[in-house]
Amino acid sequence: MTAQPLLLKGFEVELFTGQTNGANVGVAPDVAMELPGFVTEPDCRNLEYITDPIRDYAELPEALLSPRRTLRRWLQERELTLLPGSTMSLGNSSRFERSDPDNAYHALIEQLYGTRVVTASIHINLGITDLDWLFAAVRLVRCEAALLLALSASSPFLDGRSTNHHSQRWHQFPITPPAVPLFRNHEHYIQWVEEQLATGAMRNERHLWTSVRPNGPQRPYDLNRLELRICDLVTNPHELLAITCLLELRLLALKNNIESLDPLCSSSLSADELVQLADSNDAAVARSSLNAELRHWQDGRAITCKDWLLELIDQIAPLAESLQLSACLRPLHGLLADGNQAMRWETALGQGQSIEDLLQEGIQRMEEEEGISTGEAYLG
Repeated sequence: MTAQPLLLKGFEVELFTGQTNGANVGVAPDVAMELPGFVTEPDCRNLEYITDPIRDYAELPEALLSPRRTLRRWLQERELTLLPGSTMSLGNSSRFERSDPDNAYHALIEQLYGTRVVTASIHINLGITDLDWLFAAVRLVRCEAALLLALSASSPFLDGRSTNHHSQRWHQFPITPPAVPLFRNHEHYIQWVEEQLATGAMRNERHLWTSVRPNGPQRPYDLNRLELRICDLVTNPHELLAITCLLELRLLALKNNIESLDPLCSSSLSADELVQLADSNDAAVARSSLNAELRHWQDGRAITCKDWLLELIDQIAPLAESLQLSACLRPLHGLLADGNQAMRWETALGQGQSIEDLLQEGIQRMEEEEGISTGEAYLG
């Protein structure tokens, strides 16, 4: 039996820059001008880099960390650093700081959304060119995206205070358009996007901000990947690749089990009910992540987020073993036992540490993570 080939994997990594005390400082236009591979976001306090598509998990840590090292050296020359978390933990969210004052699209974003969009995240792209598989994958991930947000949640703070949300980023981020259907197929997706563009609900083909979407070189027509957009920033490469591996194994299992794993085929709920369930689960996880009570897409039954994840990990374990990916999944057990970044921060805050102290510890951890230099070090 031929082994299932792994999917191409690429990451869009958004990061905040600032001072070593955790305060946000915007330098994105200068970085983008001086360092190849970095691009600006509408607000200058965060920026983005994109990794090349890679199949082999052993090669991914270096692809993720090498740009961070380059950026860190540039920042250190200016007595600045990289900040952990997905919101402006200490920053001033009442003020938008434009990275490109002449950019009309950025002006529109500031006008429509303000600093709700000034967040840092990880977008995970997995290459799928078979369109039937791709749209089944988008449907399945739409119904399970909350689980991946729960593992990644890292934004419990905003403007120097606790927000009572483990992912303040997802809680505040404007889903656009506000109602996104469960796409039946490619034709449905094209028709829907064209309607949104015609009405102005989407200002361009990129202006679809939802938990997961099809992506490709010429949206909505030419598609070649699934893009998971819901995850908060995960700076630890072990944890990020474990989350990615869970997602990839789920999609590989789906390919051979469309009838049982595609919610449109196997759920007792209607497509509209599945959309409501998915959005409700996303909101619940933004509040309490791994502790959230969710509803399962198969039949609407109540299930805790942590129990659902344990079920999924158990289901994909044989496939992980057959593909020699069991070690890659191992950090998930630590996340479920010890909590995600937001939960660990909230626990420490309750024990008397300040947000400033936690951010400074996180800054130090990020620098230590960049010492991982090879796939062998990661997998070992």
